[in-house]
This record gives sequence, C-alpha cells and structure tokens, in this order.
Amino acid sequence: MIDRATVERILDATEIVDVVSEFVTLRKRGVNYVGLCPFHDDKTPSFYVSPTKGVCKCFACGKGGNAVHFLMEHEQITYPEALRWLARKYNIEIKERELSDEEKREAGERESMFIVNEWALEYFQSVMANDPDGRAIGKQYFRSRGFRDDIISKFQLGYALPRRDALSTAAKAKGYKEEFLVKTGLCYRKDNGELVDRYAGRVIFPWINVSGKVVAFGGRLLDSRTKGVQQKYVNSSDSEIYHKDHELYGIYQAKKSIVKEDRVFMVEGYTDVISMHQCGIENVVANSGTALSLHQIRLLRRFTPNIVLLYDGDEAGIHAAMRGTDMLLSEGMNIKVLILPDGDDPDSFSRKHTAEEFRAYIDDHQTDFIEFKTKLMLNGVTDPVKRSEAISSIVKSVSVIPDQITRDTYLHECSVRLQMSERTLIATMNRFISGEREEKAKEAEREERRMARDAAEATTGNAPIGLHTDDEQTRQVERMIIQEVLRHGDEIIFEGLETDDGQTVNLSVAQYIDYDLAQDGLKFTDELYNRILAEAVEHSTEEGFRAENYFLHHPDIDISALAGQLALSPYRLSRSLEMKHTADNLRQRVTHLVLDLRMNIVKKHLKDIQAQMRTAGSDMDRIRQLMEEYKEAQQLRDVLARRIGSDLVV
Repeated sequence: MIDRATVERILDATEIVDVVSEFVTLRKRGVNYVGLCPFHDDKTPSFYVSPTKGVCKCFACGKGGNAVHFLMEHEQITYPEALRWLARKYNIEIKERELSDEEKREAGERESMFIVNEWALEYFQSVMANDPDGRAIGKQYFRSRGFRDDIISKFQLGYALPRRDALSTAAKAKGYKEEFLVKTGLCYRKDNGELVDRYAGRVIFPWINVSGKVVAFGGRLLDSRTKGVQQKYVNSSDSEIYHKDHELYGIYQAKKSIVKEDRVFMVEGYTDVISMHQCGIENVVANSGTALSLHQIRLLRRFTPNIVLLYDGDEAGIHAAMRGTDMLLSEGMNIKVLILPDGDDPDSFSRKHTAEEFRAYIDDHQTDFIEFKTKLMLNGVTDPVKRSEAISSIVKSVSVIPDQITRDTYLHECSVRLQMSERTLIATMNRFISGEREEKAKEAEREERRMARDAAEATTGNAPIGLHTDDEQTRQVERMIIQEVLRHGDEIIFEGLETDDGQTVNLSVAQYIDYDLAQDGLKFTDELYNRILAEAVEHSTEEGFRAENYFLHHPDIDISALAGQLALSPYRLSRSLEMKHTADNLRQRVTHLVLDLRMNIVKKHLKDIQAQMRTAGSDMDRIRQLMEEYKEAQQLRDVLARRIGSDLVV
C-alpha cells in the first residue's frame, strides 16, 4: 500500500500538461492547452488541459480528470499503478511492503498479466546477458545484424533458450501461475496437456505500448534455422492486454521524436525500426506487415497527422504501401510514400547511410500518395477499360479525404496530370461520396433498429429501462449543485446573517447548501454527493481550505475523479464574453440551483400523490388526506415558482 504522505508528494510533483503530453500532442490556447481527445474519434481538438487547475477534460465525450484519472482511463490501469507511474516519472521513491501470496492471487487478471510480461522481459534480457548460449547465440545474432549494445538495450531485446520448458520452469519457480503464462501467450499447451515455451530458441523483440508497459513479444528464428521455414516470426496471440491491431512496434521509443519532427515513418518490420533508430532517425514505427487498422491510425494521429510510408522497392513493398491508405486518408492523415531502391529495405538502407543522408534521400524522393498511386496504376496502361478502372480507384481515394479544400486540390492536380475534365472527376467523386453517405445512413438505421429491438426485449424481460424524466432532471440539478461545492465550496456568499440567538455568521457555498437542505431534512439521491457536501462543510472553517484543490487531491478515487470531471466548465467562451466571477453571481447561481432542486422534489411529490389517489379506491378518508397533502404541495410549488421567477405551468 502507498501511504497518504507519499501520495501527496506524488500529486504535488505532478504537472498535468507534462503527463498528458506523453500521449497527446498539445497546443497552447490562452491559459490552457488543447489537443485531440485520446478517448474517442476526435476530428477537431476538444481535449482541454488546465495547468492552473491541474485537470483535463474532453468537451465532446466528457472524459478527463486529474493526471491520475487520465492515466487510469488512458492506460486502463488501477489507481496504485497510476501513482507508481507518476512516481517513476518524477523520481519519487515509494516504500511498499511485499505483497503476500494471497494478495498476489487476488490481483486483477490484467495486472497479473502485465507483471508476468515484465518478468519475462527481464528473463529474456538476463538470458542473453548472462547465459553462455545467450551470449554466444542471441547476442551474437543481434551483433551480426549490426546492432550496437546501446540499441539492443534501448529496445530491450533478448533471447529464449532452446529448451522447450526453460521459461515456464523458471517462471513457476518464481511463483507465477501457469494460467497467466498461457494467457499472455508466453507458453501454450499441447494436446497432451504439456506446457511448452512459445519462443524457445528465438531472439526476442518485446512489444511495449505507448505508456511503457510490456504487452507482447515477437520471437524470430535464427538465420541458420530459417531455410525453408515460412514462419520466421512468432508473435503473441491476442489477449486481455494485447490486440495486434491496436499496437505499433516502436511507438514507445518513437513518440517524443514523432511530436518533435511532426511526422512519422511507417515501416514493416522490427529490424527496420531498430536500424533506423541506430542510424539516428527515431520517429519510426512498424505495423509488422499487416494492414493498418483504425486503432493504429488514431493512435498515430494523436501525435502527428503526417505519415511517410517507407517500404522496399519490390512488389511486396509496393503492395504494402497501398494497403490501408484509403483508411489513412479518411482519418485526415497526410500521406507521403517512399519506395527505396531495389534490393534495399529500411534496415539495409539505414545501415549504409548516415541520418543526414537518409533524411536527404527521403526529402528528395518521397511522393505524395495520390501522385504515387497515379503513376503506379497508370504507368504503361493503354487499355481504356483498365485505365478507367484505375482512374476510378484514384478518385475514390480522393473522395474519402474529409477536408473539402484538400479534395478539390487533389482533383485539380489529377485533372491536369490525367488530362481529363475536372468536372467529370468531380461528378465521379460526388457519386462515391453520395454512395458512402447512403451506406452510413443504412448502417445507422440498422443499428437503430437493433437498439430498439434490444430495448424492447429488455422491457419485455422486466429489465430496468432507465430513470423517469423527473428523476433525471433532479440528478442533473444535484450534479450542478455539487459542482459548485467542488469548485467554490469554500467561498463566502452570505455575510452577516443573523441567527436565532442573535449572532451574525458568514455562510460559504457548502454551508448555505447544507443549511438550506437541512431545514426540511432533504438529502442528495447520490450518497457520494452527500459525503462531499459533509466534508466541505466540515473543512469550511479551516484556514487555507480550498475546496477545488482539496477534492481534486482527495484520497478517495471516486471523489477525486468526480472533482476532475466537474472542475472545468463545459462552456468555453472568449474572454470578452465570459461572465465575471463575483460573489453576487455565485450566490444567485447557487440559490437558484437549490430552488430548482426543491421544485423538482415538490413536482415528484405531486406525481406520487396522484399515483396514490388512483390506487386509493373507495377509501374516502385516505382520499381526503391525500387531497390535503396535494393542496399543500401545490401551494409550496407556487411559492417556489415565484421565487425562481418562472411562470407557473399547471
């Protein structure tokens, strides 16, 4: 367990902009920073980071919080894991007791898999560094590829002994369960139940995700064993912590350079990435020979919209350059293509050239994707039908580009290059766009019907169908009230109020809300809100108490998460339009919200009475009692309506 004092040191040292910048490219906007939200498909920057408040928030999907909540949501890690991540970043020592065997067993599955992978990473490195076979075979293989020791260390490369149970035996001796050796893909079971090491006799390439966690491994047979073998590489299978179409090899080592250079090079294999790093070009990742997925594209787009597809010049390399390009274009990526000279791939080319020479070659020979596709598909084509099909394919690629100006620019260039009427190309493009819209509309309609069907089935099966409208309105008002408590709970809004015994008092936001609701024994429907209000009242008299800072750094993760979500206003007005924050404005807002809450409660009470009258039957005494209650509730509603200043709606 991490003690409270250490948690406070970690939180005090944490800079929200510094943390979020590890994962999102931020641009300064006024006093805040803004970038593309990492939690949804964000086309325009809607993710705001406030360094003064120490929080971040997406104004489209609503996710955010302080640095701890951001890490928990982004990396899907626990609260203690997020604190440890920050402690490592800011070099804060955490003294923790060793977990007992029982506590280890109770650890979550994901955490257990990460722990096993981290151990395996160290095991593979240790074998290559210390075992005679590891040095003679594994280390020698990497050196034969020209990799320096510092690069081997940077990518944490390793070696697996050829004995088929070497890793599993060592893991079990350390107390790791067979269950997680299998789930991570480090081992597999044969039909007879025997546990076998997946990577035995292979050199190891760890897959490290964007936050530095080991999610998978790739193992390569050594050159002497690859003759006649189709599967030189074996990779981890999909698991709870690893999905191949979500990850990019080298992203952890490349992310800072990608942001700095504002472009990323996409290559095919592990050694391409490693050799380019050794050459001095670090903004490079690999998709391991598969077509790019939306997840991978959106991961890259958080760092840069500019991508260069860097492949060798054979047929396979050209085919690889063509895969997934329409998807890249549709996500707003700017694509360049560079085909290396025949006989070279990024690995071999980078070993022959310095970084300056490589960059100069890239700048001189990279081609805009549309130009590349045009040359590739129309070179030497004279058959009218094939030429027409090629032009349609090119126009279809242009049609998926989201920016209209970019589309029009490309079409104009295509018109000149193809010597075709621009009007014809525009008409063809519009048909593609129209067809795509129709298909999306049909898909949306199918999804709507499916949701309606599911809702109908849930209703038939007596499943909960959600809150009543009045209940939802009440919850919304309660949330707005507690937002004022979290942000301004310590601020005085009433001065010199006289009490029943003749004394005068000042009331803060939290104290006023608590006093007003207590008059009629009212409480929030959400118990978390009641806890927050009680704590705000309790600390209101303490010197130096600031509600927002207190709750953002609260040890209860539910409270601090809520404070983070509500810390930033959902309205981003220009400075000239922003309402000046004053005690009068705050008082009017808080008192109005409390009146709204009371009004919602009274309206719900009126509906409850009406429901009881319908079920009272012929019990006249009960009906008269209910009618009296109804009359009193109506009178209270009228008073509240006048105080709110709204027209009474009967």
